Amino acid sequence: MTPGHAGSMWGIYFTAGPVRNYDDAKQTDTALFARWHKAALDRGVFLAPSAFEAAFVSSAHTDADIDFTIAQLDAALGDARAR
Repeated sequence: MTPGHAGSMWGIYFTAGPVRNYDDAKQTDTALFARWHKAALDRGVFLAPSAFEAAFVSSAHTDADIDFTIAQLDAALGDARAR
């Protein structure tokens, strides 16, 4: 898994190495992303449905919101890998 961010914008690529360009990004495991996305929804975290879209943190998100999201996304990854 390769996380990336710029300012408050972030995304996850399920790849073996870093993502530095479009060719690297195309190597992402989109099937795993789809399972992770579904597991995140089941846990109350709503993400963009494409493996190639960014997510955003805003000033409306509290520390508790962010902590909840991180915990749920981590658990969702476990669910997605088990399927």
